[in-house]
Amino acid sequence: MREDAKTLTFAAVVCVTCSLLLSGTASALKSRQQANEEFDVKRNIVKAFGIDIDAMQRPEIEATFEQHVAKETAGDLPLFTWTDDGADKPSKYAFPIAGKGLWSMLYGYLSLESDLETIAGISFYKHGETPGLGAEIEKSWFLSQFVGKKLYEEGAPSEFKVAKPGTATGDSTVDGISGATLTGKGVQALIRADSAAYANYFNSIKGN
Repeated sequence: MREDAKTLTFAAVVCVTCSLLLSGTASALKSRQQANEEFDVKRNIVKAFGIDIDAMQRPEIEATFEQHVAKETAGDLPLFTWTDDGADKPSKYAFPIAGKGLWSMLYGYLSLESDLETIAGISFYKHGETPGLGAEIEKSWFLSQFVGKKLYEEGAPSEFKVAKPGTATGDSTVDGISGATLTGKGVQALIRADSAAYANYFNSIKGN
């Protein structure tokens, strides 16, 4: 009986120890995962402001965010501002964008120049689109097309369009992705919807 008791006690100690170790590991991993998710958001906001982050290390991106980016609100909507070194007011404004693609929800950020009409940059940080097709929305060749395009015209949202590949013309149109028509339509729809949601706020800044 004593041997049985020793065996049960040893087994209980092992179980408790393993449980504590697993619990501690899970907690540590959760904290690290949360930190990585928060960094990914910061990284994509900085990218959306038109900053080339490809050669930047994590500490530099973190420092850039802390130095230049501030979180505000546009009524009930989230908004981020970019302030240049030595400036006393923001030079760019960014807001989150989200909408349905082909297979998934698409999440990103889009920023405007100080004229509150011209796109300064855009990024997509979360989606489940097909690699090599719809997933191209996060590639530089696609995102770079948006820079300099008009999101608003005289205070009203433009009829922004993601066209068939190779057919984009005008100030508010970009080329779509070959084989990913529905993803492109999703990008077009979310940009139109989210730009409309922020239009009144940006007009109020301009005094319209």
